[in-house]
Amino acid sequence: MNLEWAKLTEVGLRLGAVDALSGISVQIGARERVALVGANGSGKSTLLRVLNRLVLPTSGRLLVQPQVSQAMVFQRPFMLRASVLANLALAAWLQGAPWGERIAIAQAALIDAGLQDLAHRQARTLSGGQQQLLALARALLCKPQVLLLDEPTANLSPHAKRAVEDRMAACAEAGMGLVFATHNLGQVKRLASRVLWLDGGKLAFEGGVENFFNAEIPGRAASAASLMMETQ
Repeated sequence: MNLEWAKLTEVGLRLGAVDALSGISVQIGARERVALVGANGSGKSTLLRVLNRLVLPTSGRLLVQPQVSQAMVFQRPFMLRASVLANLALAAWLQGAPWGERIAIAQAALIDAGLQDLAHRQARTLSGGQQQLLALARALLCKPQVLLLDEPTANLSPHAKRAVEDRMAACAEAGMGLVFATHNLGQVKRLASRVLWLDGGKLAFEGGVENFFNAEIPGRAASAASLMMETQ
């Protein structure tokens, strides 16, 4: 059974004179794999922040089930001025791990992420892909049922993209929900089961991946999808 996680009803968000989101109505299950796609400035990142309750809608209604835990990974994750191991050890402690167990928990998370050889490197000196894997490992210490990711593989090398996607796929296979913003439609095909296409802060298309790629979508979104596919 796919427990409902979030329900948005006519959700809007006005930032100054700009309607960043307008009239968004959608339901998302706790075990769904949902891709948010659209051009830059379409509202993908804003919608993720609303779902994570970092910003509150200025109109409409947002219901997020409190019993469903969630965590978010940002496109440019913040790294503490500390070692890779210390970044995870602090996260483990903040999640309630006993002080004496935090190092062992952090080491296990590093092994899961394939970063064990970098444990004593300064986190801020890692490559973009390594930082994203570290951010994922840190988020997973929260034991989320839903993982939100904002452009998780943007500007990464092909090898780093594969590593991050493999980690996301493993989370989905373990029953975790994924909601991720992306420009990479190949990634949508590989990881998503459902697509939300945003255009100017509005929901232009909502449906299954097959329908999306079969162009059973409004003309403007279909044209944009075709263009994006040509650039993959």
